[in-house]
Amino acid sequence: MASSTSAPSPLALERGFVIASAITAIVLGIVALIWPGATLLTVALLFGAFLVVSGIFRLVIAFTSDNLGTGLRWLVGILGALVVVAGVFALANPLLSLEILAYVIAFGWIFDGIAAIAAGVRGESSTPRWLAIVSGVISIIAGGVMLFLPALGIATLVLVGGWILIAIGIATFFSLPSKKAPTATTPVEAAQG
Repeated sequence: MASSTSAPSPLALERGFVIASAITAIVLGIVALIWPGATLLTVALLFGAFLVVSGIFRLVIAFTSDNLGTGLRWLVGILGALVVVAGVFALANPLLSLEILAYVIAFGWIFDGIAAIAAGVRGESSTPRWLAIVSGVISIIAGGVMLFLPALGIATLVLVGGWILIAIGIATFFSLPSKKAPTATTPVEAAQG
C-alpha cells in the first residue's frame, strides 16, 4: 500500500519559514531580556568557538593552498595558530573574552567615528557633511563608553539586542505572505496596472 503525500507548496514553505523566523527572533529576544547573564555567557562561548574554527580554517589554508607564496603561507599559518590559542583562552575564560569583545567593539566604533568625521570634514561622505560628523562624534562617544565601561556596554548591548529581536520578530509577522498565491498577470496587464 503506497502512501501518497504531496510536497508542500512553495508558498506554504515560505509562510512556514517566515513564521519560524519570527517566533525564533521573539523567543531569543525574550531569553536575552530574562537571562542576560546566560545570554552573555553564550555569546562569550560562541566568540571563543568562532575563534577556534577561524584559526583552524587559517591553518588549513596555510597547509593546503597552492595560491600562497611561502612567506604568506607562514604568515597565515602563524596567524591561524594564534587565533586558535586566543579561542582556547576565550573558551577557558568567557568573562575575559567578553571584555576583549567589548574592547574590539570599542576600538571599531572609535575608528569608525574618526573615519566618519574625516569624511564629513572633507565632503567625501555619501550623507550630508553635518550628519557624517554627528554620527562620527556619536560613534566615538559610544566607543569611549564601551572602552571605559566594558561590562556596562556589553550588558546594554544584550538588553537592546533583546528588544530589537522582539521588534524584528513582530515586524516579521507583518511580512507574512498571504495564503492565496498571487495571480499571474500578462506583461500587458502588468504595464497597465
